[in-house]
Amino acid sequence: MKILVLHSDIAADAPPEELDTLIASNAVAEALASRGHAVEQAPFRQEMLTDLLACTTPDIVFNLVEGVEGQGRLAPLAPQILADLGVRFTGVSARAMAVTNDKPLTKAMLREAGLATPGWAVPPDWAGLDGGQWIVKSALEDASLGLDDGCVVDGPNVLPRATQCAARFGGAWFAERYVEGREFNISVLDGDVLPIAEMRFEHWPSGKPRIVGYDAKWEEDSSGWRGTVRAFGVERDEPELAAKLKSACERVWTLFALSGFARVDFRVAEDGVPLILEINTNPCISPDAGFAAAAQEAGMNYASLIETIVRAAP
Repeated sequence: MKILVLHSDIAADAPPEELDTLIASNAVAEALASRGHAVEQAPFRQEMLTDLLACTTPDIVFNLVEGVEGQGRLAPLAPQILADLGVRFTGVSARAMAVTNDKPLTKAMLREAGLATPGWAVPPDWAGLDGGQWIVKSALEDASLGLDDGCVVDGPNVLPRATQCAARFGGAWFAERYVEGREFNISVLDGDVLPIAEMRFEHWPSGKPRIVGYDAKWEEDSSGWRGTVRAFGVERDEPELAAKLKSACERVWTLFALSGFARVDFRVAEDGVPLILEINTNPCISPDAGFAAAAQEAGMNYASLIETIVRAAP
């Protein structure tokens, strides 16, 4: 097939979480070419997309647009325009992406469907906020924006922290009850749950919150990067827990009408109940990222993973 790999328009001085999109784009293009496809790559520029499609005439667009003008909340523009133009593309619909990008809305839908998620509070009234521990998050952005060592605070400090983050990063911020426990990042491919990955916090500095924060994802010389270790094997070692996690992922897939590929993040406290933190409908698929690691654990090489995503496109 003729495939256009469409990625975010990334500036040369962009932060690492944005530059990673270019790494993924190059890897995807190489994988597709190795499978015999004719591949082109281009950045998403809304005003030029129609001309780009007319020039490239792709059979399908591999959508890697994670943000527009550096804003993740605008990422649904790409699938929406492609759908309006009648172009086949990989991944989820614009609606599914927009809904899951909105973390408070996602949590409300999860709870209404009977799926467990940590409590949360949103401005301006911050209903439900108490003196316990809370993690202050961006409501509409991903890539662990603002999740540094100071993001977990007591209830009285939620508003100052949210105000500080809004001033520094812009956008809306909310608070999610902090859950001390195990973290699982689970990849789902075309509705099938891949081997379950646990992110373990090893040799963790005292006082540092046990989260996969910004440093753990993007700063290679940090204690967070060194201390977060991906491990597989829960299906073998804890089949009851694995069954709960898998069932929750399958219900999420149906509830949000997902397609292609997605990642569901969980916390599991001592009571063993999986709590859904977030749903990422455009997770990183660079060869060294968690999605590719889960596929490899399932016996699928990188080129086969990328080919499967293409074949799964609606």
